[in-house]
Amino acid sequence: MATTVSLLRSLDCRACCGSFDPARPTSTCPNCGHTLLATYDLDGLDGRAWLRAVAERPSTLWRYRELLPVGAVESIVTLGEGFSPVLQLSAVPGAEDLHVAVKDDGLLPTGSFKARGMAVAVSRARELGLSSLFVPSAGNAGVALAAYSARAGLTARVYLPERTPPPMKESVRRYGADVVEVPGTIREAGERARAEEKGRGSFDMSTLREPYRVEGKKTMGLEIFEQAGGVRMPDAIVYPAGGGTGLVGMAKAFAELRSIGLLELPPRLYAVQPDGCAPLVRALADGAAKVTPWAEPRTIAPGLLVPAPFSSERILEAVRATKGGGVTVSDRELVEAMRSLARRHGISASPEAAAPYAALPKLRASGSIKGGESAWLYHTGTGIPFDPVALERALGSEATPAA
Repeated sequence: MATTVSLLRSLDCRACCGSFDPARPTSTCPNCGHTLLATYDLDGLDGRAWLRAVAERPSTLWRYRELLPVGAVESIVTLGEGFSPVLQLSAVPGAEDLHVAVKDDGLLPTGSFKARGMAVAVSRARELGLSSLFVPSAGNAGVALAAYSARAGLTARVYLPERTPPPMKESVRRYGADVVEVPGTIREAGERARAEEKGRGSFDMSTLREPYRVEGKKTMGLEIFEQAGGVRMPDAIVYPAGGGTGLVGMAKAFAELRSIGLLELPPRLYAVQPDGCAPLVRALADGAAKVTPWAEPRTIAPGLLVPAPFSSERILEAVRATKGGGVTVSDRELVEAMRSLARRHGISASPEAAAPYAALPKLRASGSIKGGESAWLYHTGTGIPFDPVALERALGSEATPAA
């Protein structure tokens, strides 16, 4: 059996300092219930030599195989994910003196950055002998789980809020996964999923409730490092935060690059949330160690309708470790940003993916990002399932408190 030469060593909990064997299927920390993160044996890894080897490999996220958790090549489930393009933008109104680029994960398989996490997590699940997977999702994660489970020959169930866009529901079904529609937000979908799946022998693939989706998201940071030339990193990365796994993943990537001598100063990470559901931004402003649930959450962006992200302590740590911050935008600004990205720059954006573009002038005006600095906007998903006209119409109706 061919190996990937993965340097995976253990699964570690930052909350209670527990360490666990990664050879067995594990969700959250058995001791305290917090998130487990993969640790790699990096002491003997020559960073410069590794980077030269990576450059000779195929342009998928699996080029970083030593820093990914899958040990056997035969276990890898892939649709060609990773290495999405970086697109330079012309002047952004309100931020004309910044150097702006978009990292466009809307072009990945299944149309969003969720392909990264699910490719790695489903591959690892198959390697560990799991056969039945489930996830509560606002849409994109469910589509990705359905697609990668189909490719791996595993069964999948996806619990979706009833208000999830119909094209996403149909995409999940098209890949052969079961769909369970739930009233409310992803919080209620998660509660329903964990209640119904108890005792079934299925495995929870929820954000930060299993250790390996964040490893797929980590490749966002590894690619940014490589595509920036490994020398001049962007000063800031602006990211739309729902469950927040991407922030944890990018911060983890930068920490690992630093530990092997490839990076000194990471980019500052900025979390963008809608003003009708901004628990992370509020916690950052308050200096809180974790979020408090957002009362009456509302937004037209389904992926950002996360009133109480799990393991928020790790998300907040990730932002603070890079000396970043948070900012909110309105639903109307999301729709305007979707239109502007399409008409000014030729980029199709979901409302979530448009959030960094909408936030950029605010970050410039506040001085969080200064004139002359470079900012990369993390574009998390295609706008194909969304109609800006319908979203604008929903500003006065569907963008109301969840049931």
